[in-house]
Order: sequence, then structure tokens, then C-alpha cells
Amino acid sequence: MVGLAPYHMEFPGTIALSAETIERVYFEAAQSLIRHGFRRFLFLNSHSGNQYITRFVIDRINQETQAVAIDLGDGVSAMAAPPVSSSTTAPPLFDRHAGVAETAGALYLFPSLVQLDKAEKTTLTLPTHLSQMLSKVAAGDQASTLIFLAEGLKPKETGKHTSAAEMSTTGVWSERNPSEATAEQGRQATESFLTSAVRFIDRWKELRPQQRP
Repeated sequence: MVGLAPYHMEFPGTIALSAETIERVYFEAAQSLIRHGFRRFLFLNSHSGNQYITRFVIDRINQETQAVAIDLGDGVSAMAAPPVSSSTTAPPLFDRHAGVAETAGALYLFPSLVQLDKAEKTTLTLPTHLSQMLSKVAAGDQASTLIFLAEGLKPKETGKHTSAAEMSTTGVWSERNPSEATAEQGRQATESFLTSAVRFIDRWKELRPQQRP
């Protein structure tokens, strides 16, 4: 796993890059493409821990170059249909980092890298105030999620007691068992994302037609 923060460094095999390194790689890669004539960029960020770095780079591109950049996740959110709620369904369980949803996506996109027979339900040990937010985060409460993620999954050195190893016996951040995941779940989620992404790209082209030399 390659990520920004060293909150996984207690798990063998983890590789962590500094925020400065990721920023430079993203921005300098964009600069190279801009020199070749690229003028529009969509950043696909599959790790929420890097979202602020991605947004910083996007803003730099927009503020400092001829190009325009947008976070694809924002574009998808703008085009996706709102979820249909039902009072008859059970309240959703908290499921984020390496949980059922991410495991399902992996089963669909790169199944050879998944050993589902080794999946197990983790034991979560969160600070009390974060534990009390779980149901709200799982239900999609945006304020709770914002506050929760600002404090959760942070390096041990911060003293927040929210690093992966401090909160989870396996590194998984979920109340569910990842073994519940299926490739079909991953397919549906992936196709839903792609459909909204295409709709956003088409909308961008419609609202701001490309100008070619």
C-alpha cells in the first residue's frame, strides 16, 4: 500500500510518501502534460487520505497554469442521483477503509490480488467520541463525517490514538466483515461511478466547449 500518512506504518509492507513528495509528483506531471498541449485535467483520487493534497494540486493548476483541473469525485457527486432511503431497511453499518465496499471493488477490478478466504471481521477500538459518531457517519451525515475524518486515521505520533493499529486489529476500518464482499457489488459500484463520470465529462464539454488551435 502506498499512501500519504504513516498511520499504517505499524503494518509490515506499508510504504508512505510525504505530502510534499506527492504534491510535487502530481503537479510536475501536470506541468509536463501542459507543455504538450493538455488543457483539462480530471484527478481520480481513490484514497480519501490524499484528498486535500489532490485539491491543493488542482488549485495550483487552476491558479498558476493555462490548464483547468477538477476533482472527478466532485464531478461524480454533482451528477449522481441522490440515494433512495427506506424506513424498512436496517440502519447502515460503518464501512470505510478496506471494508466490504473496497474489498468488493478489488474483487471486481483485480481479483487475483484478493484472498477472500483470509478476510475476517476486525475489532474496532475507537476513542469514545469517535465511536459515538459511527452510526451518523454510516448514515451519510456530512457534518459528522467531516469531523470524524479530520481526527480519524492519523499517525500515532499525533497522540490522537487513531492510527490504524490503535483502532483496528487488522487495519480494516469497518463494522462489517470484508468476507461479505462480492465481485457483483464491485461491478455495480464501479459502473455507477463510471456512468456519472461520463455524464459529468459530457456536461463539461457542453458547458465549456474545447477550443483547439
